[in-house]
Amino acid sequence: MWLVNLIIKTFSQIFTLAKLTHIPGMGRLIEYALFENDDIMYLPKDQVIPVNVSLAFEGEYLVPSKIVEHFIQEANYHWIMDTCICRKASACEDFPITLGCLFLGEAALGINPELGRPVGTSEALAHVQQCREAGLVHMIGRNKLDSVWLNVRPGHKLLTICNCCPCCCLWRILPEITPKIGNKVTRMPGVTVAVNKNCVGCGTCAQGVCFTKSIRMQGERAVIDENCRGCGQCAAVCPNNAIDVTIDNDEFIPDSIERISGAVNVL
Repeated sequence: MWLVNLIIKTFSQIFTLAKLTHIPGMGRLIEYALFENDDIMYLPKDQVIPVNVSLAFEGEYLVPSKIVEHFIQEANYHWIMDTCICRKASACEDFPITLGCLFLGEAALGINPELGRPVGTSEALAHVQQCREAGLVHMIGRNKLDSVWLNVRPGHKLLTICNCCPCCCLWRILPEITPKIGNKVTRMPGVTVAVNKNCVGCGTCAQGVCFTKSIRMQGERAVIDENCRGCGQCAAVCPNNAIDVTIDNDEFIPDSIERISGAVNVL
């Protein structure tokens, strides 16, 4: 718990830490200590994905949240954090602090009980649904940083499902951190985010809603750069439906599951 309290107290310094990764030698040390073997992806919000009717099955649509639900149903162990460390440290006023991360896998059994509680499959599914309804974005994958601050092992048996808000998420450091580490955090396979002809230049999408500061105003039009991780936050807030989030890979669910399964074992 002393490490958890230290993280909360020093959270405001995360951008300084990110800049240190550009120092030769220091960056490699930080990568080895906190990000080695990481593979993490943002999932777009379900409600901003126009799903082709041909992708329907058993009366449901193939939406990104199905990836999260797959691993929850597959996992033998589920652990819900009582609070989101990022939002607590930032004193977040826009999103619920009580909606913390969900950890899956055998390593979750070693998490300090002061931080949360083990739950069953149904409660884990209800938790992520509540997170989506609150407007949070799922991030899923293997993150060594979590196994370090939680002090649990082995790292390949801890799957992290973060429920992120753009104002407090740790990964706001992506524009500052060295690309070698930043490239471990990616968009979901097949996701494209693009500004369409409805853009009137209102600037709503560029006002603190992007995790990676990848959307900005250029003249009277929004533009998105290559650092976009495809979360769909910008599309969700746009008042003019001027941003399209599409998936051009019919196999995006099995492809995403296969990739994550290659990094983490939740059984």
